[in-house]
Amino acid sequence: MRPRKGRRTTLLACLVLAAGGAAACGTKTDSGGFRVALITPGSITDAAWNSGAYAGLTEIKDSLHVSVSHMEARTPGEQEEGLRTYAAQGYDLVFGHGFEFQGAAERVGKEYPKTVFIITSGEKAIGNVAPLVFRLDEASYLAGMVAGGMTKTNKIGFVGGIELPPIKLAYEGWKKGAQAVNPRVESRLTYLNNFDDAAAGHEAALALIRVGVDMFHHNADAAGLGVFRAAKENPGVFIFGANADQTPLAPDRVLGSAIIDLPRAFLAVAREVRGGRFVSKVQSFGLKGGVVRYVPNSVLAAPIPAVLIQKVRAAADSIEAGTLIPVPREVANTAQNAPPSKDSATRAKPR
Repeated sequence: MRPRKGRRTTLLACLVLAAGGAAACGTKTDSGGFRVALITPGSITDAAWNSGAYAGLTEIKDSLHVSVSHMEARTPGEQEEGLRTYAAQGYDLVFGHGFEFQGAAERVGKEYPKTVFIITSGEKAIGNVAPLVFRLDEASYLAGMVAGGMTKTNKIGFVGGIELPPIKLAYEGWKKGAQAVNPRVESRLTYLNNFDDAAAGHEAALALIRVGVDMFHHNADAAGLGVFRAAKENPGVFIFGANADQTPLAPDRVLGSAIIDLPRAFLAVAREVRGGRFVSKVQSFGLKGGVVRYVPNSVLAAPIPAVLIQKVRAAADSIEAGTLIPVPREVANTAQNAPPSKDSATRAKPR
């Protein structure tokens, strides 16, 4: 979902799952069987977006008993090279983990029609390239409802990595959820222009705390760890996790998390591809079906008013039924197609 800037990386510094017969990057396995690869745009230790994808790769290995491989590629050039490398080695299924892999996969896919390329948070299906779309805004809407009902200052904040369409949609869901229960809420948004710098995330959160923000959400991968640190350092400040259940990062400050069950989605696609049932199309996942969920922190449930909990549950039911759309279609289309805005958010200076 996320391009990286300003960091030197080595494309072939791969982390490979040796169990199940996977070989080192750049070599072909002896088994000649079904093989699956994952390319992440950041570290799998981020406790969020990339770690969830790696868990999905592990689930494929353990459940299907196939060979798998992973590499980290942060720049656009490295990402395209990674896709081409795996396809040239004959991998059957390659996951490009993020919106930014779409164009590169389309180019590489034409050269290697026998490899299926799955782009998480992609935008369109072309030939052997298909996206998995996660409507995280549905879960972020529920998180926003809790934040809007629990804020003491009526100021909430969101820290994003880079202004990409999926992140913009998650922010819109968060903001609209808060406003649905508390029209007085003022929402602040900061983009870091990277997904790696936890220090920048920490500084951005502190700046928002200084102007009164007491409820945070984020979609910033490893940089988001700095937001958690800021929340823990300031009494009365709470945060909501993103992409994974991030309660363990700050058990007494995380009210809940908007999560994506990446292992479940990854395994389903791998089963289709290996079984010859895969059809290239846009696959969209939301609250209905359970791939996207809002998970409250049970330890902090007591202070949340029962009436607010009931509103959140009712909203979740309505979203699943299709009678409540957190981010209207016209807003979603604008977020998907518009270039990054110049004045919609504060941007932290690159470090």
